[in-house]
Amino acid sequence: MNDDISDLLPALVALRHDLHAHPELAFAEHRTAGIVAAALRELGLEVHEGVGGTGVVGLLRNGAGRSVGLRADMDALPMVEQSGLPHASLFSGVHHGCGHDGHTSMLLGAARQLTRTRRFAGTVVFIFQPAEEGRGGAKAMVEDGLFERFPCDSVYALHNWPDLPLGHAQTRPGPIMAAADRFDISVRGRGGHAAQPHHTPDAILAASQLVTQLNTIVARRIDPGESAVLSVTRIEGGHSHNVLPAEVQITGTVRSFDPDSQDRIEAALHDTAQGVALASGTEVEVKYTRYYPATINSAAEAELALAAAADTGLQATVAPLPAFTSEDFAFMLEQRPGAYLWLGQRRLGADAGLHRPLHHPCYDFNDAALPLGIAWFVAVAQRALR
Repeated sequence: MNDDISDLLPALVALRHDLHAHPELAFAEHRTAGIVAAALRELGLEVHEGVGGTGVVGLLRNGAGRSVGLRADMDALPMVEQSGLPHASLFSGVHHGCGHDGHTSMLLGAARQLTRTRRFAGTVVFIFQPAEEGRGGAKAMVEDGLFERFPCDSVYALHNWPDLPLGHAQTRPGPIMAAADRFDISVRGRGGHAAQPHHTPDAILAASQLVTQLNTIVARRIDPGESAVLSVTRIEGGHSHNVLPAEVQITGTVRSFDPDSQDRIEAALHDTAQGVALASGTEVEVKYTRYYPATINSAAEAELALAAAADTGLQATVAPLPAFTSEDFAFMLEQRPGAYLWLGQRRLGADAGLHRPLHHPCYDFNDAALPLGIAWFVAVAQRALR
């Protein structure tokens, strides 16, 4: 590491545990945002609250020069924690199952370190974002004038990555996380007696045929050299063994990295649905929602992110493939050049049995990753603002 930050860690670990015990859902991060704003003010930073709902922005100026944005997400997941840890969630049905408590703590640690060292020329914009988990908090901040009010020449973020061992980091130029789309399909017949199927279009049969055909779209409509996933995740209809239901609901997700592939998949889904409707005599209604775009790193900033990771002693490598999970930091990268880094946190040695994937009911952020993330944020700011 460039500078010793060991003196910061006890208080930051305690803060991380406190945030974990008091998780808040998307756009309800009032306590978390208040803690963040108070901590930034204590450092003497210019602080702005309520950006994009419950977002907080802190500005650290050190002379004239460029500006860089560093972003952390603050929200938790709507799920029950089952870890049994001393700092487990105090709120039933709300759990920091993705490590955003760790991200927030790391960025606050970076703010403290950069404030006292000031080895940069320009402005660091600390962006504490609400509602990453499916609610588009990054988009809300952008639409609230984030980059007009707080100009950034580039913007960076990280995510703890249990698939990588502690001490490792990866990113790549170009796509790093997938675009996330959702489809909701209603298949409607008229309903009727199960012993008289000739009197009504069979919505369940039509829905079954549609599910089968949807799963051929990627294999037959997308270039084999491209990557995409279409998954049907819910099918629901009927309440009795002897009644043909009048309606069946189908829900699923599409993940892709290229906007042209995204367009082709959406068009093929509509065509497939209408073909099934025509063949079965049912009515089929499709709602297709593109809620997160692909997270696409700019090449120079991805290189800087890896160099900053190497500066801190991390084993920094180019990610061989992007992930099919999604991330709303994509909205910020649509507005400014930047990069998104995976920071390894997989537990090793005696703690290996505590390893859990993201969104697991027993997941807990690995506190040993805190100093690594802090050092990376600091190194990014120092490299971007030399």
